[in-house]
Amino acid sequence: MKKTLLAIAASSLIAAVATPAMAKDKIIGVSWKVFQEERWKRDEAVIKEIVEANGDKYISADAQGSAAKQLTDVESLISQGADVLMIVPFDSEAILPAVEQASAEGIPMIAYDVQIEHPDSLYITFDNVGVGRMMAKTMLDSGQTEGNFAFIKGDQGDPNATFLFEGIMEVLKENIDGGKIKNVCETFTDGWKPENAQKNMEQCLTSQNNEVDAVISENDGMAGGVVAALEAQGMAGNVPVTGQDGDLAAINRVARGTQLVSVWKDSRALGKVAAEAALMLADGKAMTDVPNTAPFSGGKRGVEVVSILLPPTPITKSNISAVIDAGWIEKSQACEGAMDGVDGC
Repeated sequence: MKKTLLAIAASSLIAAVATPAMAKDKIIGVSWKVFQEERWKRDEAVIKEIVEANGDKYISADAQGSAAKQLTDVESLISQGADVLMIVPFDSEAILPAVEQASAEGIPMIAYDVQIEHPDSLYITFDNVGVGRMMAKTMLDSGQTEGNFAFIKGDQGDPNATFLFEGIMEVLKENIDGGKIKNVCETFTDGWKPENAQKNMEQCLTSQNNEVDAVISENDGMAGGVVAALEAQGMAGNVPVTGQDGDLAAINRVARGTQLVSVWKDSRALGKVAAEAALMLADGKAMTDVPNTAPFSGGKRGVEVVSILLPPTPITKSNISAVIDAGWIEKSQACEGAMDGVDGC
């Protein structure tokens, strides 16, 4: 398999994270924002395996898309004796009281995939501004350099929705300013839920009399909702749609031609880096002792945090073999109903 430079960089970063000192008998508590989403199960499998292989205990809670429940979840994890907290915040502002409590009790924290603007949290994620750039660049590279664009953004309470849009606009700005691209619909999507994205897209199509030439969807789950709305109007496959996460259904949509790109964030790599960092923190290491950290202050409030940003890889019909060869998806799953000429199928 030919590896992209990004994939090679990711492999190097993962290899560079040293095996942590043996913490032993420590408790790593994880608060998931909405565990039902496909990708978090992959993350958890890696995190749990590394923690338990080190002789430590993994505990978790699912906020089920509720900022209020996540507050009580984190309090519960603290009461269960968590030595390190890993939090995927549903709402980065709403979670701050629980973060302050953990900070006051001296419990190290990892903001996993979603930023928490608190100096005592180690932010570990993929480069989400870079993901936005990749989605927009792939759209332009496909030849869709003008027309009516719809922007289906993620949840308003999630900083990633803003980071992604920042990268998207950075790439499209010249064409927008030049009048080539017209922003005809732009909406946040509650909970990043596919059904909400579908409703948003349906409303966009109605308001524009179906005159939409491209859709920038900020993740794969929402892209599924967007494609469903397009299919109902006989437009799926004719209107390019972006996404990210490398969801299995999304990769198959890429092969079928109803989704242009899924920016693949190998959550196994993210889980590995985060789990090993958690064990280092549990062993008393400082955040800055974790390899490959750097300052980050791109949030709404500009709070500087210690971060690790992993590089993602855009998957299109020309490199689907990358995710097949990496064992992310079976060829039969990726290639079912594929168009002619899809790489790896």
